[in-house]
Amino acid sequence: MDTEKFGKFIAACRMDNHMTQKELAQKLQVTDKAVSRWERGGSLR
Repeated sequence: MDTEKFGKFIAACRMDNHMTQKELAQKLQVTDKAVSRWERGGSLR
């Protein structure tokens, strides 16, 4: 999987829905740091 493309997609979807990383993280039951890492193209774990 292309993590950089995935990260850009996640960021775009989040912003389209007027959500912060923290709000998305709460909905997904992950940390805001995880969302940040995903959006930067980092590990999806």
